[in-house]
Amino acid sequence: MHRYKDLEIWKLSRKFCVSIYEQTSNFPESEKFGLVSQLRCASVSVPSNISEGCSRNSNKDFSRFLEIAIGSCYEIETQLLIATDLDLINKETSITLLNELNKIIQMTSKFKSTLK
Repeated sequence: MHRYKDLEIWKLSRKFCVSIYEQTSNFPESEKFGLVSQLRCASVSVPSNISEGCSRNSNKDFSRFLEIAIGSCYEIETQLLIATDLDLINKETSITLLNELNKIIQMTSKFKSTLK
């Protein structure tokens, strides 16, 4: 069993989640149940699945939760691109967020590969 609070991927994904909440607080009210809800839900899912996976007794189970976290990352990527297309997020902020997200994806994938 791993201690999730010690994992850098958990720390980074938690910090990223806060960034998503901050950015979506500037979205129009009409997106409250659209992109705001989707982005926030998916961003919470990443550190949540990492921490839940840590509680599992086997690396195979933990690996599955890391797969789910990575899937949520790709969901966030798509939603950020759509938000950028709609001018809800400026391109510079979008690039910064996407770079942070890519780092989380790469680190999680690499960590997952060590569990086999």
